[in-house]
Amino acid sequence: MQRTIIPDIIEKQTICSLKKSNTIFEAATMMCSANIAAIVIFDDASKVIGIVTERDLTRRGIAKCLDPKKTAIEEIMTKNPETLSPNDTANDALELMQIRHFRHLPVVEGETCLGVVSIRDLFVAAKTALEENLRETEAFVFGDRYGA
Repeated sequence: MQRTIIPDIIEKQTICSLKKSNTIFEAATMMCSANIAAIVIFDDASKVIGIVTERDLTRRGIAKCLDPKKTAIEEIMTKNPETLSPNDTANDALELMQIRHFRHLPVVEGETCLGVVSIRDLFVAAKTALEENLRETEAFVFGDRYGA
């Protein structure tokens, strides 16, 4: 069975978001307080126009000596990010992440952002699927001996 992004990998989430005019400092502060590594950037109509990740903060902000309290996140965000549909599979997400070197992708249905899937989410799902497969294989090979 192919696992879909929603509901198999992530459930609908409360989205941490900012506007493009917010500062790098505000993005870093939000990431720290929410213990997340990516923030979705919305326009005034709540449409996804960008994403800012920890990597963006370090490589496009700090490493370029930008003042975090004065620099808008628009300057470091990935504009018009690739997105996933809730019906996309974990394999679709992994392939896109591998090809484009992403660690986070917004999950969008129509114009509504439902969540952000991370490489960590996909790792957990893959690990769970492998463990289930192993249990099924053991049950098939060994029968009820292992509680199948």
